[in-house]
Amino acid sequence: MGELKHKNVTLSLPEPLLRRFRVYAAQNDRSMTSLMAEAIGKMLDEGGEYEKAQRRFVKRMREAQDRGTGGVFDWTREDLHER
Repeated sequence: MGELKHKNVTLSLPEPLLRRFRVYAAQNDRSMTSLMAEAIGKMLDEGGEYEKAQRRFVKRMREAQDRGTGGVFDWTREDLHER
């Protein structure tokens, strides 16, 4: 597999944030580009995982709606908490 083609982008960041970012990159012996690429990649991966989990949850809730009651609830709260 060949190397991925890179494209340049222009970002506008607040100066204090940019200064801190430069210092962080230097202290960690990393380029700002590699740090940004890593952060964006993680953000996109995590977003995808959240959406997958949300879809699984909704699917399971739809499948579990009946819970064997046929949609009929003929008990009271007191019945459920009787000892």
